Amino acid sequence: MIRGSVRRSQLVVPFGPGAMHVLSDGTSVVTAGLDHWFPTGKDRDREEYRIHEWRLEQHLGIDALYSPPDFRVWAEDEMNRKVRVPVLRFPVWGFCPSCRTLTRDRLHADRRPICDHHEGSRRKPAIAQVPFVAICERGHLQDFPWNEWVHRSAAPSYRSHVLSLRSSGGGTLSAQRVSCSCGESRSLEGVTSTTASRDNGSSTVLSEELEPGGPAYLCRGAAPWLGIEYVGEPCGSPLRGSLRAAANVYYPLLSSSIFVPEDGSSAADPKVMEALQDGTIVQARRQAAMFLGEGVTPSPDLLRKVAQGNAFILEGFTDPQIEAGLKALHDAETTGSSGSSPGGPVVAEDPADFRVTEYQALRDSIESSELVVRQPAADYGQPVAGAFTRVRLVEKLRETRVLWGFNRVFAESSYDRTSRKALLRRTPARPGSGWLPAYAVSGEGIYLELGTGALAPWEEQSGVLERTDLLTRRFARLAADRGLQQRELSPRFVLLHTLAHLLINQLTYECGYSSASLRERLYVSPGADGMAALLIYTAAGDSEGTLGGLVRMGQPGRLEGVLQNALAQAAWCSSDPVCIESPGQGPGSCNLAACHSCALLPETACEEYNRFLDRALVVGGLEQRDVGFFPAS
Repeated sequence: MIRGSVRRSQLVVPFGPGAMHVLSDGTSVVTAGLDHWFPTGKDRDREEYRIHEWRLEQHLGIDALYSPPDFRVWAEDEMNRKVRVPVLRFPVWGFCPSCRTLTRDRLHADRRPICDHHEGSRRKPAIAQVPFVAICERGHLQDFPWNEWVHRSAAPSYRSHVLSLRSSGGGTLSAQRVSCSCGESRSLEGVTSTTASRDNGSSTVLSEELEPGGPAYLCRGAAPWLGIEYVGEPCGSPLRGSLRAAANVYYPLLSSSIFVPEDGSSAADPKVMEALQDGTIVQARRQAAMFLGEGVTPSPDLLRKVAQGNAFILEGFTDPQIEAGLKALHDAETTGSSGSSPGGPVVAEDPADFRVTEYQALRDSIESSELVVRQPAADYGQPVAGAFTRVRLVEKLRETRVLWGFNRVFAESSYDRTSRKALLRRTPARPGSGWLPAYAVSGEGIYLELGTGALAPWEEQSGVLERTDLLTRRFARLAADRGLQQRELSPRFVLLHTLAHLLINQLTYECGYSSASLRERLYVSPGADGMAALLIYTAAGDSEGTLGGLVRMGQPGRLEGVLQNALAQAAWCSSDPVCIESPGQGPGSCNLAACHSCALLPETACEEYNRFLDRALVVGGLEQRDVGFFPAS
């Protein structure tokens, strides 16, 4: 049987719905869609896996967040036993390691197939899955069209034909050749490449040259992770061949948030507020409003009756506690402040708008079960005191990460959030039952805030604006080629982003964390009253990051040395003067003075795919020392 195990967090990223991975027995599988993650039954209760994060639920327009289920052979209460996340064997095409014959199996096969072309053999070899698949920019995935490619036809007649896949021993695609028993043969050269389409647009070799002189071979809309091999209407996008383990096959789309408790001025119990903002209870409030009319707060008894089977969420709370919570929510909705809106979730597309709540919370001291922020016990010396107007030590935080879709071919796409979320399900979720996979991790961090008063004159310098405008133009060309949304980069954004990278690289030496264990979180918005802060934090599922080492380095007497050493290291890169004088480098040439020797981080640590970095805006350039916010002496 095809079975395997992965960590629960890996089923969110990198092995979420639609992602391929290899099990311990060597079988390549694709994770199934969310429709079948939680089987129903009297011994099933997915509320056990619920993650309460009201801000993300509103931001993504969903009703609930659930962590992937854990597999239990036994449980004391016999609840949620042997819950599995289903996978499907993919690619379905395979080849015999002995005779190299290509065969096609079923998508829902639960065992490794055996080659049938070894008559008389006592032990027939198992079929190995092919290393190639085909993908399109809209997110579809299908088997490589072996018959179509070798016969040079979008609709070949290949009954009783036997295909084989052989290699001449070279390391390129031209060394891979598929042959047919009818005599046709063709190498795989160019199947992963792009080319011009017949209308002078952008296309792929697989779509344009599969049938020379014939119609283009376009995507058929296959979604094997949803059990769909072909849909009724073709997708119509160009198909691109790819190795099944290539990075461009699956780019997860994640949203994350630092948990922020409800407004402490509310008289309602925070636990009651959390329960009332449960997706099913919010739906019950909406139904009650249909009976009572808008603006009328339902009674606790009515709310329990409407919630029916989900009323257990309110168990343990008295009627006065629920009434206080309902009143607090009603007041928040009336004044337009944060809280669940009975009219529907509020979706904020701008990350800066979504992070305002976090920014306001991290600036003050907080003591809660999920977020502890403290003011340093003493004053900082130079250069910290002169650079930052506010420093906070985040002794405890909880970060929730949610998978809301994925891309293929390119990490970013022009498709909206609704279309990306639709890739996770075969059938749309019913109203009130929409959910996404997520996981929560705990950690610690250091919050640093620059003064906008000192930023304002620096941002107006012509040299600073020229370098930032150059990065904006570079990204504009990249966005035009890939159909992405245009962005206007600000000097403070590039400064804070680069400074975060430099500090993370220095902290790896100062406190022993690996650079992949630390993350950046930027709080940037324009204007004199805008945000200009960064959070360096660690949030991991294991013990690393919860031992207080990062907070210790943020204390007075230690942070000064970290900042001073980071700026000193940034003043001269081992690749200078090539790096500092670079007119453009990195992904899409969207970096200036930033390379692997000075400012780049692992992809998991950076919010911007290692783009929009310029060391010169931090410490100055060789010829323009004044463009640096922290000019080196």
